[in-house]
Amino acid sequence: MEPLKKQFSSRPELAAYLQQQFPAATERDPEISPWRGGLAEALRKLAEFKPQRYAATRNHLDGQVSGLSPYIRHGILSLAAVKTQAVAVAGSAQVIAKFISELAWRDYWQRLYVQWGTGVWLDREEYKTGWSPSDYAAELPADIQEGRTGLGCMDFFSRELRSTGYLHNHARMWLAAYVVHWRRVQWQAGARWFLVHLLDGDAASNNLSWQWVASTFSHKPYIFNRENLEKFTSGRFCQDCHSKTQCPFEATYPDLSARLFQIGGAA
Repeated sequence: MEPLKKQFSSRPELAAYLQQQFPAATERDPEISPWRGGLAEALRKLAEFKPQRYAATRNHLDGQVSGLSPYIRHGILSLAAVKTQAVAVAGSAQVIAKFISELAWRDYWQRLYVQWGTGVWLDREEYKTGWSPSDYAAELPADIQEGRTGLGCMDFFSRELRSTGYLHNHARMWLAAYVVHWRRVQWQAGARWFLVHLLDGDAASNNLSWQWVASTFSHKPYIFNRENLEKFTSGRFCQDCHSKTQCPFEATYPDLSARLFQIGGAA
């Protein structure tokens, strides 16, 4: 077997070469992410990150997030190095406690993965939705995967996932909640879909986050409503959405809980 080529005249040449060398991967996901890898790019992003703004803006799609997860996932940056740099920029750990807590969650998922291994694919607890596991479909519907549900927000998130290999964490939560609770699909199907595309995807953080949304690793299911989505997206999806007059997210949380679950309680 010949060694892989390492020098290329352009990024498109590199992309074409990789598609040729790995046809099975190309068939499964032909998109080439615009994200750049490597230590230099990781250090550039790390230097530009303003952790002081993280807590106040992180839930907004245009808020201050680090964008470092792909580099952490592939071992280019360590959690310790990211924390050290963030504290140095902020001046103290207390100022950026929320960001540090998110790093700690990632470390926690990894520690659980060491204990459970492939057990992260199993429901860690029962659903708190009133539905049994058999009530959830085993396969992800094609309209969700292909971004043609007719819901502007969900279709955008699906296309962004496939074209970039990345999604803002809040978008991941909304999309996961839609898959599991509105479409009643097993969280495992959504987790597998994410892992096909995400640059930062790993079975620990990905699967246990899906389980948190589904309620199989949390005390209640996570849901959202249109008001929440509009607030944190600046309403960018609703105005031109084909389903804006029949939005499935347009309701109060109690009404959504009554509609989606056989028992009360979610927010």
